[in-house]
Amino acid sequence: MMKICRAQARREQTKGKRGPAGIGCGRKMNAMLQSTLCYIERGEEWLLLHRVKKENDANRDKWIGLGGKFEDGESPEECMLREVREETGLQLTAWRYRGIVTFVSDRWETEYMHLFTADAFEGEVGECSEGVLEWVRKADFAALPQWEGDRIFLRLLEENAPFFSLKLRYEGERLAYAALNGAQIV
Repeated sequence: MMKICRAQARREQTKGKRGPAGIGCGRKMNAMLQSTLCYIERGEEWLLLHRVKKENDANRDKWIGLGGKFEDGESPEECMLREVREETGLQLTAWRYRGIVTFVSDRWETEYMHLFTADAFEGEVGECSEGVLEWVRKADFAALPQWEGDRIFLRLLEENAPFFSLKLRYEGERLAYAALNGAQIV
């Protein structure tokens, strides 16, 4: 969905008129995809999703946390809780909002991913239509297929870093750029 920035809309409304209302950014803005990702901890393990069931999946064969796209009107917390419940059957009882990750890609639309961890839940892990759910030792996770940028934010989670903003830019599946809190790190 394309949106026109406010300044551009004012310019369209004031065409032919003089003054500040006719000054604008002159560019269209794309609506950003909003999603959540949650890593559920059980001692020294993460509950991971091995994405092997969906065709044409950007995360195909990768091991990732749990989450998905916002529904209309949802907050990041509401989206995360709904997605975890839908994908696992678990009801989270304690979680932390850890950071926001901006994904930029030459293949997919830009995405703002709200990152969470959780360490308390009720229920039993069920089946997931998107892949195979498995408790994986944190020490073993690095050897599994995952996005390069995920390794950066997983390290930040393990280090218990304060809330952060991480920007990741991919060219194909290669991480071409990363910035943590505005400072380039890759």
